[in-house]
Amino acid sequence: MSNKYNKIAVVGAGAWGTALAQVAAMAGREAVLWAREPEVVESVNGAHENRLFLPGIALDPKLRATGDLSEAAEADAILMVTPAQHMRGVLEKLAPDVAEGKPVMLCAKGVEQSTNYLLTEVLAEAMPQAMPAVLSGPSFAAEVARGLPTAVTLACEDEEVAEALGNAIGLPTFRPYYSSDLIGAEIGGAVKNVLAIGCGIVEGKKFGDSARAALTTRGFAELARLGLAMGAHMETLAGLSGLGDLILTCNSPKSRNMSLGIALGEGKTLEEVMGARNSVSEGVHSATAVIALARKYDIEMPIAEAVAAIVTAKATVDDVIAALLARPFRAEN
Repeated sequence: MSNKYNKIAVVGAGAWGTALAQVAAMAGREAVLWAREPEVVESVNGAHENRLFLPGIALDPKLRATGDLSEAAEADAILMVTPAQHMRGVLEKLAPDVAEGKPVMLCAKGVEQSTNYLLTEVLAEAMPQAMPAVLSGPSFAAEVARGLPTAVTLACEDEEVAEALGNAIGLPTFRPYYSSDLIGAEIGGAVKNVLAIGCGIVEGKKFGDSARAALTTRGFAELARLGLAMGAHMETLAGLSGLGDLILTCNSPKSRNMSLGIALGEGKTLEEVMGARNSVSEGVHSATAVIALARKYDIEMPIAEAVAAIVTAKATVDDVIAALLARPFRAEN
């Protein structure tokens, strides 16, 4: 099947990167997956499985892994799936070999902690010649890799490029919906990770489904206030990459961020939880950056503030809960 973007490189071979490379291969593209870990390259190429980050899922034999970052630059389009806090460094290494105007799709979710930048802002500094795109939405890597039905937002200012990219990686079971609102697509993915930690804490404390629904809804109000202040469109925030992703992440222990919150609510320390994982719970790193953005735009985000206080050890779980429950009643908006 011919397409303008026939060779797809996926940079970052964690669970989500591997799933996206699997999608590209299943869509008939020449898919190459860059991995930092030699054992992942060996496992993908030899056993057609990412035993470290996505064990138990058979990968398309056409999917090939590499440890050579310059090979990714030769692709027609690049999907960046390295964790948000490492995105800049990988982009800077890749940048000298990337041609002017090449689509670079940001598939990680988060805010750069050191600068409080959205990842499109990081891309603009580290690789200014690239054409930015964002892929985000309610998606668990294992489900996507297995071919279970999933829908996502694919944002690019050039709608023709967005459509061509969607056609390149789209499947009947992996459905990209196009948008030109990059900020909206990004902000939902960044903020929902922080809110999911809060929902996990509610679950870990056994406060019940009603409390989790309330926190999710009030959390969405916070997400929307910040997104609108930053120039996002409400249609995007209420769509797959905003509300859709928030619903998924705040309601399933399969979410890394919610499961971390559950452990915190049960009394475990952050160090205990993080030390037992080989995957990234991005909400921990993005929490302080999200709060910095809220202050910059003079937006009230009490739930996100509470999560940031917990993950930075400025307050205990019980103290934060007591403070939230003591807030005065107010109009819903």
